Amino acid sequence: MTSPAAKGVIHGIGLGPGAQDLMSVRADRLVRGAQHVAFFRKAGRPGQARRIVEGMLRRDVIEFAMEYPVTTEIPVADPRYNDRLSGFYAECTDHLAALSATGEDVVVLCEGDPFFYGSFMHLHSRLTGIAPVAVVPGITGMSGAWTASGAPITWGEDVLTVLTATMPEDELVRRIGDTDALVVMKIGRHLPKLRRAVAAAGRDREAWLIEYAAMPDQRVTRLSDADAVAPYFSILLIHGQGRRP
Repeated sequence: MTSPAAKGVIHGIGLGPGAQDLMSVRADRLVRGAQHVAFFRKAGRPGQARRIVEGMLRRDVIEFAMEYPVTTEIPVADPRYNDRLSGFYAECTDHLAALSATGEDVVVLCEGDPFFYGSFMHLHSRLTGIAPVAVVPGITGMSGAWTASGAPITWGEDVLTVLTATMPEDELVRRIGDTDALVVMKIGRHLPKLRRAVAAAGRDREAWLIEYAAMPDQRVTRLSDADAVAPYFSILLIHGQGRRP
């Protein structure tokens, strides 16, 4: 009687903020050796995660592009948004689980860190108990942003708050006013709302906008001097000014 073949491991690989030389040694090794590579992207786009690893993949790699069925076309609060994404993640899970069942390892490319505001989390929760899953942490985009700003994000006992610009405006105002240091992710088309919230909290003179941190097009500007529209890869910072020796 033959024993069943061991299942392949699905690796969620944190690629860091956007530069290959900021990836971990483990991530680099797994990416370069992968036969199967999966990554998320918007339909019609190459995908930022895939762009990061350009030139690193095996010549015989088999790629699986997971194209979001919806991004900004439907409001997040609309029930259809969650329904569409839930079905999408279920289909991706089925595909990866089927590869694992044949004994094939799969590398899933993840911008930043897989467990920090990343799409891989939705695969991880569905795959757990179905297939072996391993996660390789990566440098987060916010770490790349405050490094690009040239100043520490926290001092002493500063409290750091991380928000997403998708939150309601009144909630943004409250939380921006309550913290010492601030990171705001997922800005994009929410920049006008975020500007108003920062101003209402009385902190517009402290705010910086970091675009494409650690990427070739990196740009650091005061929020007051920034363009009216922010690219997807933008992060707002307010540096803490806590105790120093």
